[in-house]
Amino acid sequence: MGSSSHIPEPEILPPAAEYAAPAPQERRKPRPGWAVAPATYILVGINCAVFLAMVVRHISPISPTPDQLLAWGGNDAGAVLVQHQWLRIVTAMFVHVGILHLATNMWCLWNLGLLAEPLMGSVGVFLVYLLTGAAGNLLSVLWNWVSRTPDWLRYHDIAVFPVGAGASGAVFGIAGALIVLLKSPRLPVPAFELKRLRRSVIYFAAINLVLGLSISGGTLFFGSGITIDNTAHLGGFTSGLLFAMPMIPRLGSPRPTFRTRLALATCMVVGVLVLFGFYIVRVAG
Repeated sequence: MGSSSHIPEPEILPPAAEYAAPAPQERRKPRPGWAVAPATYILVGINCAVFLAMVVRHISPISPTPDQLLAWGGNDAGAVLVQHQWLRIVTAMFVHVGILHLATNMWCLWNLGLLAEPLMGSVGVFLVYLLTGAAGNLLSVLWNWVSRTPDWLRYHDIAVFPVGAGASGAVFGIAGALIVLLKSPRLPVPAFELKRLRRSVIYFAAINLVLGLSISGGTLFFGSGITIDNTAHLGGFTSGLLFAMPMIPRLGSPRPTFRTRLALATCMVVGVLVLFGFYIVRVAG
């Protein structure tokens, strides 16, 4: 009797979902810091890039001269109001008076920016930096013009006006906006944690304002030393408060509502800055 080979038919198995255990959810990898807060890193990068460009062009990394700062976009009441170089209101917030000045401002910007960006978004951080920094520089122009008018009338030389530079006005602006936004009940964060964060930002602003006034007072008393542009700090801080008042934090809010409030805040502050600029021109005229 001959034998025949038998090839078994393939077994039809049920779909895997019917008998297998559910596949574990893929765990999301934490995004790097630059992806969480790109505006903060970009602003820090721009400031550092400007400083490196100055050093490459043989500007002192420790103590650049007023003329060198002016050549790189520093703020100067005479250059703005006499020579009509209004762009300095913006460029000055990216120019720094040496490596120590840069390091302290960038450390503050980085810490406050990482806290602010989840609350107001990347566009919001860019806007609050530029608008509050401009507000601080405008107030500085007004103060320096009024306080140095006798010298200007005597010499008719814009060199009588001090040159201002640095991101500190914008940093104070971010701090002001944070103080308002961290008060919002919409944030999905425990109340005690929000209170702690808000208190730390208030302490930062208060301590640095007092420190700046003390240093400038000591310089005035002794006739030499470091001069702090406290008017730029004050202008940045108050405009930061103003910027955040119509806003709601991005976290815990509908996206269309947040965008509408951000646009409203931007238009309001821009309008105030334009009116303030016209006022300064009238005072200088």
